[in-house]
Amino acid sequence: MPEGSLYPTNMPEDAAQDRLQRRLADLNRRRFTPSLPGGDWEQDREELAALEREEMGFLEARRAAVVARAAEAPTDPDGFIAWFEELDRTGPGQGDPLFPWLAERASMNEMRWFLTQEVAGEAGFEDLAALTQIRMPQQPKLEIARNYWDEMGRGNPKGMHGPLLDVLAHRLGLEPRIESTVWEALALANVMAGLAANRRYAYHSVGALGVIEQTAPGRSAMVAKGLKRLKVPAGDRHYFDLHAILDVKHSLAWNAEAIRPLVAEDPRYATAMAEGALMRLECGAACFARYRRALRLAL
Repeated sequence: MPEGSLYPTNMPEDAAQDRLQRRLADLNRRRFTPSLPGGDWEQDREELAALEREEMGFLEARRAAVVARAAEAPTDPDGFIAWFEELDRTGPGQGDPLFPWLAERASMNEMRWFLTQEVAGEAGFEDLAALTQIRMPQQPKLEIARNYWDEMGRGNPKGMHGPLLDVLAHRLGLEPRIESTVWEALALANVMAGLAANRRYAYHSVGALGVIEQTAPGRSAMVAKGLKRLKVPAGDRHYFDLHAILDVKHSLAWNAEAIRPLVAEDPRYATAMAEGALMRLECGAACFARYRRALRLAL
């Protein structure tokens, strides 16, 4: 039996969301993939405009789901940073039992399925950061640039974070494909891409990227622990080992140098960043729950 058939990726009740997220994944592929002029540009523009309208409806629905909780966030710098840091403990999806299970009990096939979903749904932090920093104030722009440079291996191709994940995928023989990815993983990537690509959500994107840096280290450490238990060589699992450590430093700097100055500049940015952070966390929580269902975990 093929490995993919062991863990269902499509369920009848999810058909509408499944179709929507695949259309939005196609939108992001088309608008971000470098290309050359060709074909009927007017037809292409009409097709993209229709997809962008769908994207806007999707993003606004995800924002509406978190707006009440985001409104509780303080709008002064000290208060907001305290609220934001608390998301690491009380935010949606935090402490999900999936990750201790991956660390301690998952088989290699189960770990490979999980990682295939994660790789297929990876939006590319460095590209999202590059889009988000456009015309930001100086101090946040510099901090996002420093983070981007770290993601790019500080100029060393062997240290680039994206290719490190590709190395793991190659060594484990993963075959990530949109058509075999659960819609929740696609939705997470589509939220992140949509926030970064649309300037009306620029401050939402700052919050969403910042909460990734803040909440990822603990999960990365548990995935790394599981890979080590399964005897995956250190060089192959370096992506997760690295993020378990480096993102702690990134989070502290992002909160101090990007988020705090923006809140000080305009309290409205605090609410936008709170919404973005919660949108990202809610999508993550939905992914973890779907992974547990697909893996048939009674946790």
